[in-house]
Amino acid sequence: MAGLGPLEIGLIILAILLLFGYKKLPDASRSLGRSLRIFKGEMKGMKEDDVRTKDAARTTPLTGEVIAPAPQPTRDDDLAARLQAEARDAELRAAEARDRADRARSADSGR
Repeated sequence: MAGLGPLEIGLIILAILLLFGYKKLPDASRSLGRSLRIFKGEMKGMKEDDVRTKDAARTTPLTGEVIAPAPQPTRDDDLAARLQAEARDAELRAAEARDRADRARSADSGR
């Protein structure tokens, strides 16, 4: 099978432009690139988890049972805890702002 020539490549590009329009192509390519980066990162994370799990498992000499150690917190766990703390702080600030706004509204309506 021969490679694609300039005419075939031009026709493919023209067909893509006609299907999607020139304005949507940058957004589509950007989102495709993000999706590929996320996918690669997840695959790398899964491989690291597999290696970490295999190294951490051990057997007991008496019964031969496989015992996995307690999971150690990972960077993802730390990030999740930090994000939850930030969300709680933001909710508290929002509640305080609503209280101040309610008090200001009630003070203005009392005048």
